[in-house]
Amino acid sequence: MATYVSKRPYVYGTGRRKSSVARVHLISGGSGSITVNGRDIDDYFGLETLKLIVRQPLTVLNLTDKVDIECTVSGGGVSGRAGAIRHGIARAARLLAPENRAPLKAARRAPQFSKR
Repeated sequence: MATYVSKRPYVYGTGRRKSSVARVHLISGGSGSITVNGRDIDDYFGLETLKLIVRQPLTVLNLTDKVDIECTVSGGGVSGRAGAIRHGIARAARLLAPENRAPLKAARRAPQFSKR
């Protein structure tokens, strides 16, 4: 399957979750559109929670309306695909600016549990 990525400069990230693999292109200077396998995110994912999972790294970094995302995802089910896209966005955002690593890490990592 041939994929088309616009001529604008982009950063690439590969995300994996369960048996899903997502190839994510983060295009800077965009309007906030997210395209999954050539379809808009609203058409691709029916559940609002899956859309929230995909957009989570963008909201943490305040990039929601500043970048466009074009991704190709294959394998697994819808939940695994959403998680793989989220992982790919986070990896591409870290390449975009290395200082993005700390907020992304804090967004998912729980503090160490101590029983006493």
